[in-house]
Amino acid sequence: MPSPARPRRGPGRSLVVAVNPPGSYRFGGRVPDRVSRHRGRVYERFLHVDRCAVLVRAWAEPRTGAIAIAALPAPEPWLPRPCGRSAGDAELEEAIVRIRHALAVDDDLAPFRRRFARDPLLGPLIRRLPRYRVRRCPNAWEAFAWAVTEQLIESREAAAIQRRIVARWGMELRGPEGARPLADVPGPDVIAGLAPAELAACGLAPKRALALVKAAREIAAGRCDPADPAGDARLLRISEIGPWTIRCLALKGRGDLDSLPAADVAYLKLVGRLAGLGRRATVAEVEGFYAPYAPWRGLAARLTLVGGPREAGAPPLRYHPPDPGYEAA
Repeated sequence: MPSPARPRRGPGRSLVVAVNPPGSYRFGGRVPDRVSRHRGRVYERFLHVDRCAVLVRAWAEPRTGAIAIAALPAPEPWLPRPCGRSAGDAELEEAIVRIRHALAVDDDLAPFRRRFARDPLLGPLIRRLPRYRVRRCPNAWEAFAWAVTEQLIESREAAAIQRRIVARWGMELRGPEGARPLADVPGPDVIAGLAPAELAACGLAPKRALALVKAAREIAAGRCDPADPAGDARLLRISEIGPWTIRCLALKGRGDLDSLPAADVAYLKLVGRLAGLGRRATVAEVEGFYAPYAPWRGLAARLTLVGGPREAGAPPLRYHPPDPGYEAA
């Protein structure tokens, strides 16, 4: 949970908060959809909060190691067109909350690391990647929309589709001369107004384009909230929206570190190799393999995926097999 520290007034109209992450912390690298960036040692992201444009910056304080997060109303000259009302303190505080969530600066993983420090599979990875955290989207809608674009295709292809969607319908923040513009992910109200064929023109499969538009209309109309698990049943009634998409939403949108998208092809391949199956694992086998790591199954799976051997012919990671009596949910 976020620390009780309140944002303080920074230069101009900005609000700034300093967060002391539990354990060691390091900013991540390149973001495939290109909606955020690193300029030197500073992370930048452009967000919309209640139709207000907010520029957020984050950096590590060199003397204290604290992560400073600053939110300021996007300078009007940088905007290509009027963007609703000017952001006030409430919108700036909400933007800071969203970026704290996205950067996972408040995640306390000490219990996870202590519990699995001697685990034959996770122990070496925890020691080799002590600062690893599952990064998230600033809001649940973005995680859901990107999960739909990532269904059944390679991550590189999905990232290209996401960049096209952002370039075509995302609000763009120009920034200082010479800097690459930043753009926000179009919200459900924007996607709800599109024809599925327009999304398909960006490379999204027609059935998934239709599903994304249908879901956006449900969310924009207030009939469900992707941040609330109570709305999952309504989303699941939409064709092409299944458990994998909802689990990605839970992991990357809500921060549920126990959410395991077991049907992901990457996990089917990885567990097949780790378990020495000589084939892809089934969804039930992936569920069983990571069952001992509850309530951090999603985190454990991401750690093994990120930290596993990538070289062709590399030996498999050591592991312990799941309990033979386990039955996948």
